[in-house]
Amino acid sequence: MKTSHKNKIVVIGAGNVGEAIAYTLMVRKQANDIVLVDVNEDRAKGAALDIAHGTSFFKQVWVRQGGYEECADAQLIIITAGIARKPGQTRLDLAKTNVSIVRSITENIMEYAVNPLILVVSNPADITTMAIWETSGLPANKVIGSGTSLDTARFRYILSSKLHVNIEDVNAYILGEHGDSQVPIWSSANIGGFSLDEYALQVGVALDREAIAQHTKNAGAEVIGLKGATFYGIAMAVSNIVEAIMKDDGALLPVSHVLDGSFGDWAGVAVSTVCRVGWGGIEQTLRISMDEGERASMDSSVKMLKEFWEQVKA
Repeated sequence: MKTSHKNKIVVIGAGNVGEAIAYTLMVRKQANDIVLVDVNEDRAKGAALDIAHGTSFFKQVWVRQGGYEECADAQLIIITAGIARKPGQTRLDLAKTNVSIVRSITENIMEYAVNPLILVVSNPADITTMAIWETSGLPANKVIGSGTSLDTARFRYILSSKLHVNIEDVNAYILGEHGDSQVPIWSSANIGGFSLDEYALQVGVALDREAIAQHTKNAGAEVIGLKGATFYGIAMAVSNIVEAIMKDDGALLPVSHVLDGSFGDWAGVAVSTVCRVGWGGIEQTLRISMDEGERASMDSSVKMLKEFWEQVKA
């Protein structure tokens, strides 16, 4: 493992999500220099100061407001900027607006950075990942979408609650789109090495797979309905990805990037698969075992994303 990294991370977008990510990175000691960039410089400066005031309780971490020039020597750039969906606004209109925003951000980044590593959080995450990859000209493995990392975390949480088991023993993935066409991979899910069905049988719990899948898909909307926004869950999911990169530990994560020609009909689309993630970004894209139904659902998810991307570009 490498030990000589300069741990500087730039977070672009100082709204609720960007601020929560910066705070989580500081608390988990994942960087020694965290820079918040936002068109609202006062908001970014205020967020940076608020977080920086608590650093004495942990370790010396520089948390500050800055500009795009800070991207020049950053190990990692995290893009969270974008608008939230407004009442009456279509998903397509939202995507077009946020794609325009992230394209502009990417142009500013590339003015200063050479071959940067970019982590994309802005929604719709798969679509913005494609836009940033296309605009930047970077290799696909250097533009990582947070993808279904949060969906997977929600899936594992729900399963652990239903089965009364430590969440660390739950191995299960949500893949495909970070959205309505997400795909739970039931066939390879296991609890501490036991197949899901075998474990559920031994502990006497009946699992309603359809209800669990719907609960997972609607979990974000549930939080938004209760408190108006989600930001802690995604901050922890992003922090988990950052951990894999900064420690160069080759973690297997469900993240999104534009797939290459070896994936056939899935090529050219940013969709979540299981990837090995390290210092250089996505080091390998793995093909997890799926049953016929799961494969068909993944095909549908990719097709939907491809069609939606064409609409956004049009």
